[in-house]
Amino acid sequence: MKPNARIHAVPSSDLAGRVAVIDWEQAERDLDAQGCAMLKGLLAPDECRALAAVYADDAHFRSRIVMSRHGFGRGEYKYFSYPLPDLIAELRPKLYERLSGVANRWNKAMGIDISYPKSHAAFLRRCHDAGQGKPTPLLLQYHEGDYNCLHQDLYGEHVFPLQVAILLSEPGRDFEGGEFVLTEQRPRMQSRAEVVPVRQGDGVAFAVHHRPVAGTRGTYRVNLRHGVSRLRSGRRHTLGVIFHDAK
Repeated sequence: MKPNARIHAVPSSDLAGRVAVIDWEQAERDLDAQGCAMLKGLLAPDECRALAAVYADDAHFRSRIVMSRHGFGRGEYKYFSYPLPDLIAELRPKLYERLSGVANRWNKAMGIDISYPKSHAAFLRRCHDAGQGKPTPLLLQYHEGDYNCLHQDLYGEHVFPLQVAILLSEPGRDFEGGEFVLTEQRPRMQSRAEVVPVRQGDGVAFAVHHRPVAGTRGTYRVNLRHGVSRLRSGRRHTLGVIFHDAK
């Protein structure tokens, strides 16, 4: 079976089962404590390879970004066009539904008067009604020497405060280096860095912009950015699942 066909042939029950067996209570605790959480085994190795292979086929994408041209780092990425490949179209709303409760709880704690519907389709309607109609799921590709500067994926007025990155390559076999990195800027304190050791098929859920932290004088916001350290050898592909669309 061709790689592209494999993406469209994944049964939704497989994805539903993998999402269901994640320890979501632990994931919520990790998100609250660190701003990120491991989601192990979201994709099977053959699915990872099939998605990575799609990078060469521009028919699936609406745009290509070369990071060095914009000061974003080195490497490149492509944004998928609608309709999304079936695998991503099935996985995106399932992850959103699991994370919407955290998003609502965080906004309430930070005094942000925005709530998110349980259904991802309903949230996308909100984005599209505001002119944010471009799909944001993307594939990233890095070669030796490439890296991704610390950044935030905002794209417009309507922002879902969590996103998921899924590693499609295997560390130690396909590449060396290229660690996923988060930094947290805390008021009147030095920034804190977190390196997340993902394997092929694992996802990491993390804060897009900020998250609440309990302090001695109440809850305050900390600002987060994410990136990828320099790839020392090989090639690395990642699927980025962003839940809000772009203008």
